[in-house]
Amino acid sequence: MSASAVHSLWTTAATAADPISKIDAPKIEYAQLSPTLIVLGAAVVGVLVEAFVPRKSRYYAQVFVAVVALAAAFSAVVALAAGGYGTTKAHIAAMGAVAVDGPALFLQGTILLAGILGVFTFAERRLDPEAHGNRVDAFAAQAASVPGSDSEKAAVKAGFSTTEVFPLLLFAIGGMLVFPAANDLLTLFVALEVFSLPLYLLCAVARRKRLMSQEAAVKYFLLGAFASAFTLFGIALLYGYAGSVSYATIAHVVDGTVTNVDPALAGTMGNDVLLLMGMALVVMGLLFKVGAVPFHMWTPDVYQGAPTPVTGFMAAATKVAAFGALLRLLYVVLPGMRWDWRPVMWAVAIVTMLGGAIVAITQTDIKRLLAYSSIAHAGFILAGVIATSPDGVSSVLFYLGSYSFVTIGAFAVVTLVRDAGGEATHLSKWAGLGRRSPLVAAVFAVFLLAFAGIPLTSGFAGKFAVFKAAAEGGAGVLVVVGVISSAIAAFFYIRVIVLMFFSEPKPEGPTVAVPSPLTTTAIAVGVAVTLVLGVAPQYFLNLASQAGVFVR
Repeated sequence: MSASAVHSLWTTAATAADPISKIDAPKIEYAQLSPTLIVLGAAVVGVLVEAFVPRKSRYYAQVFVAVVALAAAFSAVVALAAGGYGTTKAHIAAMGAVAVDGPALFLQGTILLAGILGVFTFAERRLDPEAHGNRVDAFAAQAASVPGSDSEKAAVKAGFSTTEVFPLLLFAIGGMLVFPAANDLLTLFVALEVFSLPLYLLCAVARRKRLMSQEAAVKYFLLGAFASAFTLFGIALLYGYAGSVSYATIAHVVDGTVTNVDPALAGTMGNDVLLLMGMALVVMGLLFKVGAVPFHMWTPDVYQGAPTPVTGFMAAATKVAAFGALLRLLYVVLPGMRWDWRPVMWAVAIVTMLGGAIVAITQTDIKRLLAYSSIAHAGFILAGVIATSPDGVSSVLFYLGSYSFVTIGAFAVVTLVRDAGGEATHLSKWAGLGRRSPLVAAVFAVFLLAFAGIPLTSGFAGKFAVFKAAAEGGAGVLVVVGVISSAIAAFFYIRVIVLMFFSEPKPEGPTVAVPSPLTTTAIAVGVAVTLVLGVAPQYFLNLASQAGVFVR
């Protein structure tokens, strides 16, 4: 019997036995996914630049590619919002994998702007003295060489620099753009890994204090791997509960409105134990990324050890992406479980606000102090999440937008204060800084006042919006705890300002480096946004409330 006859028999038999429905070609709305596609495409171009462009020209090529890509992606987000995709045309794209709606576009725009400022701080090359006639940046000359080894010294002498940080940054931003827009659990997990892995690497490549930087990266990687594993286990349990990873289907099973049940899944479907355990594990993974107590242990060590430009970007953008994903999960998938998750979130928010504020008082390192302050801010934002109202969503969006600019600006200022060993991050060295360089101290004071939530700064407008939403949502106790925590936090912010302006400068104290226009721009934008959102927040609050409706 010939091979062709066997083949035709086999296909005929298969058709007769089971008229298999044809596999549909995927339908991808490229225009609506363009912000993410532009950034990931540019990241791939960045990898090719590393491979083919001569070493001397790589830095300029990478900075150009990164800035152009992020600006183009931001323009695409603005175009989508102007085209009504944040409001009337909001829908689920990419065959149910990604939501294109108001919160997604608002958070993507925030992440891209934070990314542009991040690129500016990454590209700074004027703060350290020149080494062997070459300008140096904050990153190791050769990341693969052992700290202090001959190969590292040779790389420094040859004027090498790790320009791979720019494509890594773009890959991280690409993952962050998908994370708050993910509309099924698998997309959520893939996006989580895509933005986490580049961050683990970026934490390890500091030029100064390399061992501390590598230790920070290892801690972050190990704890991050734990958190990812918990998330994945939670996703598996939720799949067992609903028979689907799609947010909409899980929400229908939770509500009891699901219609077509697969007989193979009927046994486990709707088993509340699977739902509660799966929900707890997935939310735990997201709270780790946010840095909420008790999943905050990595934050101070990683913030202190990572290169400061990376710390600034990570502190701003990771929070935006993770809170976006948390909001979508709680508001779209689990609104029917509100009575189960709200008490737990209450406890987490209270412990996070108080824990971050109280432990920050004891810190002597400026980067660790900002790390604990970011933990307290995670608690304040959780108060808005708990409100479970449209005002809650819009207040969280506004807070994330204003907080990200203050954070990047504050860490950019930290990079300027230097002594012989690099950045002078010990608080005692900041004494009298206001007399030595009043402008830098004044700018840092503005950021600290915004963190403290003093009126006429963006921090006050953000806190007011979040607490108002929480109070209207019946979480008045949280607001009281939040105000007490803010008062405790204000103490250590004001203490730093007093130290800078009312202490005598030490004769051997640090100097303030004169940055290039890149870092100056990042700091200036941070100050401008902080003051504009503090003095006239209404337009941006309206923008956030227009963008505050999730597509289901």
